[in-house]
Amino acid sequence: MGLSEDIERVALQERELKFVRLDARVAWELGARLRTMAEERGLSVVIDVRRFGQPLFYAALEGTAPDNAEWVRRKCNVVARFHRSSYAVGLKLKASNDTLTGQQGLPLGDFATHGGSFPLTVEGAGVVGSVTVSGLPQRADHELVVEALCGLLGRDYAELRLGSE
Repeated sequence: MGLSEDIERVALQERELKFVRLDARVAWELGARLRTMAEERGLSVVIDVRRFGQPLFYAALEGTAPDNAEWVRRKCNVVARFHRSSYAVGLKLKASNDTLTGQQGLPLGDFATHGGSFPLTVEGAGVVGSVTVSGLPQRADHELVVEALCGLLGRDYAELRLGSE
């Protein structure tokens, strides 16, 4: 799958994966689902689910480091700023051969356009938070989040997943 196909597919994921409501219980269910998936697969990841300004779920699995928490913070900042997944922003920058620093003047110490943070969108309200994973290669971080969202929202992951690289 090429860059333009990935950009289109991620945009489709963002349009399709929406909540009717997002409260602490729903956020906990999403975080717990991600944690279970990661543990069953032996993945070392940090998981963060938040409404902007309010952490609702956090887990750091065995094998992660403080640097993973920093990646989570930086990826979350991208979603909060652009209301797009960190992977979508990174792919669009790659397609235009640009960076957030070059395009927006944003410091790389505070923003990371690597995959793994996805907007939590509530129908009728818009983007209200993010779910973020850090610890895997960026495409795998992104896809783990999308797979968990599909499971929680009753969507077929096979229809929304990215193709092979």
